[in-house]
Amino acid sequence: MQSSIVARVSSSVIGAKRLAAVLIPCGMLTTALAQTSVDSSKTTTPSGQRASDSSKTSAPAASAKPAPTKKAAAGKTASGKTNSNVAITKHQPDRFAGRAGTYYRVVWGVDSLAVKWAESGEIIRFSYRVLDVDKARVLNDKKSEPSLIDPKAGVKLVVPSLEQVGQLRQSTDPEEGKSYWMAFSNKGRPVKRGDHVSVVIGTFKADGLVVD
Repeated sequence: MQSSIVARVSSSVIGAKRLAAVLIPCGMLTTALAQTSVDSSKTTTPSGQRASDSSKTSAPAASAKPAPTKKAAAGKTASGKTNSNVAITKHQPDRFAGRAGTYYRVVWGVDSLAVKWAESGEIIRFSYRVLDVDKARVLNDKKSEPSLIDPKAGVKLVVPSLEQVGQLRQSTDPEEGKSYWMAFSNKGRPVKRGDHVSVVIGTFKADGLVVD
């Protein structure tokens, strides 16, 4: 009886040892697998963080590009087309503005005085406009001998007289608002463009006129 009990106990002990021998390795395997999964999760997390960090660092590079700006050139619109509303004018100063212009208008009744190089320089043409007939009458007087003096060239030009034509000048009675002219002979072209000359007609004298 006792021997049979001992045999059962010993068989039970042997079975328990065998079970333990089987379970222990299984438990170790499970633990190893669990640790492996934990380690893998830990290793993936930093890589994921690095990926997100790299995306964060690359974002400023894209936003660092300056926004394109539209700048219109002078006289042009942003599309490059010329603005037709822009007017281009050449400024020509009035040589007889101020005191000079006032003097000729008030004293002699004329304005728009001009001296021009004509006929390839063979003729110097002097012109003026009448504002006051009585004051400007001396400029159209046939008895007055006009002359053009160029101090730089050292010459004094006169109005030539041609057959069947007479003097190259307008000597009719002046009319208000009309322009008149006279031509001086510049034979040999001593008077050049840009020279400052004086025109004398009787008691009338205009100084510092520029030959155009």
